Amino acid sequence: MPTDSIHRAVDAIWRIESPKLIASLTRMVRDIGLAEELAQDALVAALENWPDAGMPDNPAAWLMATAKRRAIDQMRRQQLQQRKHEQLGHDLVAEQEEGHADIADALDDDIGDDLLRLVFTSCHPVLSREARVALTLRVLGGLATDEIARAFLVPEATIAQRIVRAKKTLAAADVPFEVPRGPELAERLAAVLEVIYLVFNEGYSATAGDDWMRPALCEDALRLGRVLQGLMPEQAEVHGLVALMEIQASRSRARIGPNGEPILLLEQNRTLWDRLAIQRGLAALDRADKLGGALGPYALQAAIAACHARARVADETDWARIASLYAVLAGVTPSPVVELNRAVAVAMASGPAEGLAIVDALAGESLLQNYHLLPSVRGDFLAKLGRHAEARGEFERAASLTRNERERAMLLSRAAACAADA
Repeated sequence: MPTDSIHRAVDAIWRIESPKLIASLTRMVRDIGLAEELAQDALVAALENWPDAGMPDNPAAWLMATAKRRAIDQMRRQQLQQRKHEQLGHDLVAEQEEGHADIADALDDDIGDDLLRLVFTSCHPVLSREARVALTLRVLGGLATDEIARAFLVPEATIAQRIVRAKKTLAAADVPFEVPRGPELAERLAAVLEVIYLVFNEGYSATAGDDWMRPALCEDALRLGRVLQGLMPEQAEVHGLVALMEIQASRSRARIGPNGEPILLLEQNRTLWDRLAIQRGLAALDRADKLGGALGPYALQAAIAACHARARVADETDWARIASLYAVLAGVTPSPVVELNRAVAVAMASGPAEGLAIVDALAGESLLQNYHLLPSVRGDFLAKLGRHAEARGEFERAASLTRNERERAMLLSRAAACAADA
């Protein structure tokens, strides 16, 4: 196989296997940073050896065996000062000397538990939200530092620093490599789901840059969500989040025009919506409901998305139900952003004047002062009420607040249309 083909194959294998590899190594060495270094060493060894020796029959097992040998060699070289490291070194050397050769079986042992532990460790509350996102994409998403930096439009050095600091923070805090139990599980799970959804949202509606969407981030978040769904099948909110992401992602092809311009929901060609993704999302939503999680925040948002998914044309949308679901969501997770979304649903169900009243009541909310969707929504209501001059000002203000170039162009276009109508 040509070297280029080998390198592409290694990259593909790394994306799939690195989370399991790092998870297993972290269980052994109790240090995410060291585990990732060992996994990276195994990757480098593959890139050096496979072009000449050929692809092994079981690449994942080869990577695991290589990483374990590197761990043993490193522990032999270093004077280990902590007892747990010293004991671990003895255990690993003994395992090697006993000829425990069935690495493929070892790779599968407790791999589900190891992955789950890695998820909760990388999203530990001792880390900042930005650090959790970066570390999760690195160790669970298999993304390189420069890929994460490009996705979030920040310097590569910034992402590298976040990842390094995150590893050091986890080590300094002696964070255990475990899944929390009891009441702590719900709190920590919420943080894990938040990180995954943050990644998805950045892909679905990019906050800055020239692209309206970054589909690769949506795919990474969906992959992480599906992994978590398999690892925690009895957690209703996990299914709720997957349902929400599946249904939203189903619209991806219809959300962008031929020149990359945004296409809003009511203007989308719904024949482009991915019906298989919608079916997966509805199945996940049904699972969340059967587990008693219909009122969870992600399940409620998925139920709202399902209302759109079930409408074959925009005029069939059940806006009254959407408005009622947003009212329930506002009671579960009170937020001015939820109220803003409720205003849109109310306006569609009862008229723009009703929606405008809700939006005007949000004018003093500090969290929305620099939120571009507030003037954007208000501008839409004003335009529908024939108050075009006021609408133009709102669209221009919204354009000044967004950092996404595609969205800015769309808002300025709407402002120009209002100016013409005025």
